[in-house]
Amino acid sequence: MAEMDTSSGGGHKKGPGVKKGKKMSTRVDLTPMVDLGFLLITFFIFTTTMSKPTAFKLNLPADTKNPEEQNKLNDRSALTVMLGKDHNVFYYEGQLADGATNFKSSNFKDIRDEIMQKKAAADSSFMVIIKPNDESTYEDFVKIMDEMKISQIERYALVDITPLEDNLIRITEGEPALPMPAAPAAGKK
Repeated sequence: MAEMDTSSGGGHKKGPGVKKGKKMSTRVDLTPMVDLGFLLITFFIFTTTMSKPTAFKLNLPADTKNPEEQNKLNDRSALTVMLGKDHNVFYYEGQLADGATNFKSSNFKDIRDEIMQKKAAADSSFMVIIKPNDESTYEDFVKIMDEMKISQIERYALVDITPLEDNLIRITEGEPALPMPAAPAAGKK
């Protein structure tokens, strides 16, 4: 608590030979203030809620007896979207056909319409497979993820691009193709 020193002598007389009165000194005891501070800190620590972590919802495939059939999609239910350089988008439906006859080029303005058309034509197991190439940008990846959200696509996957698809993108963009990896010899593992 606060305390005042009142031990000064005499009254308030004026004139020669009269001693001046001492000024009173004040001393403030801060112990209760420190106690109050710690009580407040303890109160706020116990009453605050910790921030809850936010994460993507993880959709797992349904269990099946045969593990090979667990992740299979029919050709009408899969759309593969590949990202190239200079904001180019490439896609094909189902499996990549021989001679890449179903390999198509697009841009971010038109890919939403294509996704919506494929989603309307497919069944409930529709899935988009996203494959960014080494020359695509993070901005393009964010744009395609936004398209998934806008188009309300619940099932999509981020997958590594195959060398064949990468070469198709490079050829379409006017660059030389990369050498393809050699196929393993028959009978060797």
